[in-house]
Amino acid sequence: MTSTATLPSAAQAAKKLVIKFGSSLVTNEGKGIDPEAVSQWVAQIAQLHAQGRQIVLVSSGAIAEGMARLGWPRRPSAMYELQAAAAVGQMGLVQAYEVAFARHGIRTAQILLTHEDLADRRRYLNARSTLYTLLALGVIPIVNENDTVVTDEIRVGDNDTLGALVTNLIEAETLIILTDQPGLYSADPRKDPNATLIQQGRAGDPALEAMAGGSGSAIGTGGMLTKVLAARRAANSGGHTIIASGREPGVLLRLAAGEPIGTELRAVLPVRSARQRWLANHLRLHGRVTLDAGAIRALTQGHRSLLAIGVIAVEGDFERGDVVACVDEHGIECGRGLINYSAADTARILRQPSSRIPEILGHMSDQELIHRDNMTFVRSPTTFAPQ
Repeated sequence: MTSTATLPSAAQAAKKLVIKFGSSLVTNEGKGIDPEAVSQWVAQIAQLHAQGRQIVLVSSGAIAEGMARLGWPRRPSAMYELQAAAAVGQMGLVQAYEVAFARHGIRTAQILLTHEDLADRRRYLNARSTLYTLLALGVIPIVNENDTVVTDEIRVGDNDTLGALVTNLIEAETLIILTDQPGLYSADPRKDPNATLIQQGRAGDPALEAMAGGSGSAIGTGGMLTKVLAARRAANSGGHTIIASGREPGVLLRLAAGEPIGTELRAVLPVRSARQRWLANHLRLHGRVTLDAGAIRALTQGHRSLLAIGVIAVEGDFERGDVVACVDEHGIECGRGLINYSAADTARILRQPSSRIPEILGHMSDQELIHRDNMTFVRSPTTFAPQ
């Protein structure tokens, strides 16, 4: 789990990188955009770009910059105030990157996303195509959540998660999360003098999640836990994750040269197909179905489709074609997929063999509740908000 053996940096061989900058780095601890710091990182990215690497940036800082421009000393809690700050701050954030990259003759593009953009299959594929086109043109996309219009129901929530979603979207080899901390420690170093830096680990290791604490900054919304969870999500496409301090001199070039810096979390799970990644990336689901032990074995060991007879309970208000979670009797999610029947119809046919569906419903659109081709398996619970 935490071997200190030094492997070459996951960034060394990567041809496609997603780099995420935290708010405290970009805005000098919330004082406003730090043009000098941005210029230093951009100079490093320009060198990586010249090596033929394709790079997407995920940058926090819009709300913090907006707060600075509006003279607000503390982060507001009201959604409309956060959206106002994001609208004001996004202007300065994008301008800072555009000016810095222009010095190196590199064009940039702004991409604003919500979870809804990634949850809808058509919009997901459109976003993917747009990013691939920009990268092919030598443009560096700068991605942020569309905070000016997002609501709780459609928000991603933090840019660590957004970075992982973008990593899956473009199938990047490595996600680099630059923060104001050196990496993941075995315990909170501010409280435990014996805490040690975890140099290497396995993305998705529950022990690492237990080590991670809450938010380490009053400026950003994420903490070390969101970064560790982002690494697990990035592993869906085989992407490794590096968590390192953005204040390390030449950190991006040193990582790309193979120097081990910070914490590297390796993806060791089987790489999912594009369709499976899309299913796995749904942060909020329309409902869930509870399965008996036999159905879970059939799904996870036999890779079979889910039949109504294996369902013992239904929760939520979903329609045919919605993404729902499959959970065990303890509520632990084991998979998810596109369901073929509405919640009301599913409730009527649960515990029944497929042969009885026409008799009960008066029709049968599919024999399976969820076909195996429209299902993926996950390893942890996700958010389900009843409609």
